[in-house]
Amino acid sequence: MPRKFSFNDLKLATADFGKMLGKGGFGSVFEGNLGNITKIAVKRLDQGSQGTKEFLAEVKTIGSLHHVNLIVYEYMCNGSLDKWIFNQNQELPLDWQTRKKIILHIAQGLNYLHRECRSTIIHLDIKPQNILLDGEFNAKVADFGLARFIERDQSHVLTVQKGTRGYLAPEWWGNKRITEKVDVYSFGIVVLEIMSGRRNVDHSRPEEEEDSLLHLVKTKAEENQLFDVVDKQSGDILHHQEAAVRIIRTAILCLQTDSTIRPSMSMVVNILEGLMDIETISDYSFLTWAAMENPRRVDAAGSTPPLPITLSEPR
Repeated sequence: MPRKFSFNDLKLATADFGKMLGKGGFGSVFEGNLGNITKIAVKRLDQGSQGTKEFLAEVKTIGSLHHVNLIVYEYMCNGSLDKWIFNQNQELPLDWQTRKKIILHIAQGLNYLHRECRSTIIHLDIKPQNILLDGEFNAKVADFGLARFIERDQSHVLTVQKGTRGYLAPEWWGNKRITEKVDVYSFGIVVLEIMSGRRNVDHSRPEEEEDSLLHLVKTKAEENQLFDVVDKQSGDILHHQEAAVRIIRTAILCLQTDSTIRPSMSMVVNILEGLMDIETISDYSFLTWAAMENPRRVDAAGSTPPLPITLSEPR
């Protein structure tokens, strides 16, 4: 049985919520200790937050998950992935083996959500900020506040547009059924960010297609020079050029506009583990600025009520 804690228990464990580890759209996470031995992370709904529904949805979701690459609020001392891949002044940039391990762990976690749970769970907000790293840089998928369940006897459910700019699949704007393939698309973006060390949407740059990560990947793919995309801060990656390009090509497969031809996460895991060949792509026109969507974060708590969208079970 899961252990339950009172508010006073958690207040004591966190020294009155004294050390904040991070802050999300509707809650803050604090460091704590149980009996001065076990480090924990405690998420508290912020006062005045409009995200009560999302907070309760996250509690429901993580209470049903048991997988090595899914976070259930254990303490992750290396924080979120974005701090390690976007910090150009990082004294210890992630090496090749660590980047490869993180990508595989994310894929395994998503595969569990999509295929191995009693219900299909679509995360709907995969991004580096929601990937947490432990002391050995094992990666875990976190933050299930926007996740949706689809029971095996359901053909679909209704949801609203959710997610974060730069990671949203094209079908959110095409009046198409939303499936677990939206997570596959977001995963593809995250992999490109891990491999390149740059953001898909960089708010410090002008919002022009020529400056986008997708445009760079498209150009280099057409020139057959995909290794140029790789973050050269990771010096040892120079010794693994073929493997690095293979991972980038896997990410590109995940970004196809037609969700039905994107690979499942189980296929992605097989490709990453070397058990399956990569499909050849000759036309990279789908890697365009058109996939960059609205300039705001969109979710159920937005001030403008979004239209309901049909969420479908994987086929």
